[in-house]
Amino acid sequence: MTKIKRFLMDEDGAVSVDWVVLCAAAVFLAVFGFKSIRDVTSNFLTDIAAAMASAVVVVF
Repeated sequence: MTKIKRFLMDEDGAVSVDWVVLCAAAVFLAVFGFKSIRDVTSNFLTDIAAAMASAVVVVF
C-alpha cells in the first residue's frame, strides 16, 4: 500500500508534461504563423504578377 501512495505522490513526471504542453503550443503557433504569412505572400505575389503582365514597355 505504501508503494501505491508513494507512486501517486511522486511528481517527477509533472515537468515532462509541462514541457510537452509548451512544445505543442510553440509548434502550433509556428504552423499558424507560417500559414498566415504564406497566404499573404501568395496574394501579394499574384498582385505583382498581374501588374507586371498588364504593364506596357515603351522603348525610345
